[in-house]
Amino acid sequence: MLELFLTNFLSPPVLFFFLGGLAVMVKSDLGIPSQISKFLSLYLLFAIGFKGGVALVDGQPTWLMGRTLAFAVALSALVPLILFQFAKHWFNRATAAAIAATYGSISAVTFIAATGYLDRFEIQWDGYMVAAMALMEAPAIIVGILLYYAGTTSTIRWKTVLHESALNGSVFLIMGSMLIGALTGQQGMHQVAPFVVDLFAGLLCLFLLDMGIRAYQELKSARQLFSLKEYGLMIVTALITPVIGATLATLGVMALSVGEGNGMLLIVLAASASYIAVPAAMRLAIPDAQINVYLPMSLAITFPFNLLVGIPIYHALANWAQ
Repeated sequence: MLELFLTNFLSPPVLFFFLGGLAVMVKSDLGIPSQISKFLSLYLLFAIGFKGGVALVDGQPTWLMGRTLAFAVALSALVPLILFQFAKHWFNRATAAAIAATYGSISAVTFIAATGYLDRFEIQWDGYMVAAMALMEAPAIIVGILLYYAGTTSTIRWKTVLHESALNGSVFLIMGSMLIGALTGQQGMHQVAPFVVDLFAGLLCLFLLDMGIRAYQELKSARQLFSLKEYGLMIVTALITPVIGATLATLGVMALSVGEGNGMLLIVLAASASYIAVPAAMRLAIPDAQINVYLPMSLAITFPFNLLVGIPIYHALANWAQ
């Protein structure tokens, strides 16, 4: 286990994340321009979607694939239902619903980091796990919104909610890239391999450098806005919620027998938290939710926790569940 932690910690992407955090702590003027940051995000979503599509068409649809995808969707709806019961005692209803949606949804970057970890150890995982990742975005957002509106007299704007949850840019690009990868197969991969394979690790390092800067800025801002008690509650909640998701996913991995690599990715997805799709949807659907609570929790606490220590733990859980 210690070897897994050291290998993960000493990987270039993780170290670049903490380099970004260090830049904020020492008040360096290091920063990535917003347009380049957006490009890096689009690149990673495109690359992982395309590679997943190629891997998907190389295999054959199976009942295991169908059961795994169904479990992923169910997990995305179940996690918010459970988390909301705890969060509503500590935060107002709107913020609790947003937290539930945040932790029921997923972090594509955490998933990408986990696939890189598996590739370093040469552990097999299947392309349909990219589809599982994409399918887990919308259900959590919809459940979170329903949980909030169940206690109010407000009317749900379903057209807006469905559009933001199912057709937001990240989901659309992942699914579209996966479809193109599946249609073009290995021939398509041969054409774009220098871009989506050879450059992937380096651009991931740059993206995580930017994420480190953003995460520590959010953490610093939250510390200035909230009392020590409120700040501590945010940290505790952000560290407990991944454990709940990982526990539920581990039970599913045991029942499904999906294999070491796929099992770890399922656990990672359940333990991760959205900081892109959910905030965008919550701004429109639940504007009263405190974004300065749930965004720092997911981006500045849960994300680095998963990146540094969570991934090796989830690997160990996946092994234990086989």
